[in-house]
Amino acid sequence: MTAPLAHRSLEQLLAEIRACRICMEEPLGRPLPHEPRPVIRAGASARLLIASQAPGTRVHATGIPFNDPSGDRLRDWMGVDRETFYDETKIAIVPMGFCFPGLDDAGGDLPPRRECARRWHGELFPRLHRIEFVLAIGQYAQAWHLGSDRRRSMTETVQAWRSYCHPDRVPQVLPLPHPSWRNNAWLKRNPWFEAEVLPFLRRRVQETIG
Repeated sequence: MTAPLAHRSLEQLLAEIRACRICMEEPLGRPLPHEPRPVIRAGASARLLIASQAPGTRVHATGIPFNDPSGDRLRDWMGVDRETFYDETKIAIVPMGFCFPGLDDAGGDLPPRRECARRWHGELFPRLHRIEFVLAIGQYAQAWHLGSDRRRSMTETVQAWRSYCHPDRVPQVLPLPHPSWRNNAWLKRNPWFEAEVLPFLRRRVQETIG
């Protein structure tokens, strides 16, 4: 007999998530255009959480989160190599939507599927009880992890990063833009991000995962 969800271990819960097909059973709006392939990495000892949006096409194909140029840029922002980045004992990677949501009419990725967070996140995050530092990438992750503290726009939220990284806040949450090339123009318009946020990010990552 399968144990009730509330009594399952983290390993059991992760297995449930990786086998999830809820978006095919209860489609919201446009059905998922392909077979689900939930992508998540987490370990009970992880102290840093990368809260992202949803897998893209390359991640869907490989099953490895941030296995693309966006991941290369994120690792550079963090100051870590691939081996460290994918060490589940140190870093958890939990997107708002676990599966690639498909493409919109303009060729961009659709928003993360809402079913994922609604079904799984409330059970998952309490099991990651050692998390000290959260990288909230993009507006969907920021909405979940900052709640009513989030500002009116993604830019304003990232600009207010110091208020979310106060030493007394547990866990600290650092809002970030998505490291996609689509945000190159944003990065050029906001040079304070590279000058002020990235040095703090790299220092805090090293403090968190050693």
